[in-house]
Amino acid sequence: MPILDADMPTLTVLLSPERLGVLTKLTGSIRTAIELHQDTLRLGATLMNLTACIEIALRNAICENLGQFFGVPRWLLEPPNPFQWRLPEQDHVRKALDSARRAEYSKLSQAQKAALETLALPKGRPDHPSHLMRAQARRQHIVVTEGKVVAELTLYFWKRLYSSDYEQTLWKTSLKRTFPNKTITRSRVAEKLENIYQSRNRIAHHEPVLHKRFFETMKSIEFVIENLGVPASSKTTPLANLLIDELAEVNVKAAALHTKLESFRVHL
Repeated sequence: MPILDADMPTLTVLLSPERLGVLTKLTGSIRTAIELHQDTLRLGATLMNLTACIEIALRNAICENLGQFFGVPRWLLEPPNPFQWRLPEQDHVRKALDSARRAEYSKLSQAQKAALETLALPKGRPDHPSHLMRAQARRQHIVVTEGKVVAELTLYFWKRLYSSDYEQTLWKTSLKRTFPNKTITRSRVAEKLENIYQSRNRIAHHEPVLHKRFFETMKSIEFVIENLGVPASSKTTPLANLLIDELAEVNVKAAALHTKLESFRVHL
């Protein structure tokens, strides 16, 4: 839909002159800057669809792998000795557990919440307890499935498992099987996942992923979909086949946007 002249001043304020500044300087036109801004957001939305599927596939591959390796049902929350999560991962698991409990707590009736309080405060309610304290105490007695905790963990957690901190305890013992190609190293997987993670965060904060960053991100995405769970790299893995349309769409949008941007640079 074309941008109306009457809407230009308001849109400039809503999107902010600072945010539009680079594009305005490049094009010499606020209208064109707004149009390119919207193109950038649309590209980011398509790229986010790709990264979302990558994240889901990666975490499920990791969970399947580590579930078999640890051999206990609550390996995420209570990993068997002598393995221990590093402190950052312990903190993320704790927060994910609390988030899952909060989600379940919000669904409970007042009667169910009161029943939980009986468990949480068997000696009765202390003097002047805050609502927050009571809710926190109640939530400690909510049992959630490990799957619900897994769903609350972010890509940060999963990519951290391929860091050097876990090379001996996870990569060499188990996670190498998630990228079974013998030529692939842990550091290479970590690098590709970091690229995806950084771009995903930029998109989530409505920042552009263009030029070198875009092409590095796409190479990293292609690396994962061509190597996750297969002994030899292939452009026709099940994941690659699933995402073939999304890959084509994001590349077409990126090519068109980069061509537009380059046309202004040529005329400077």
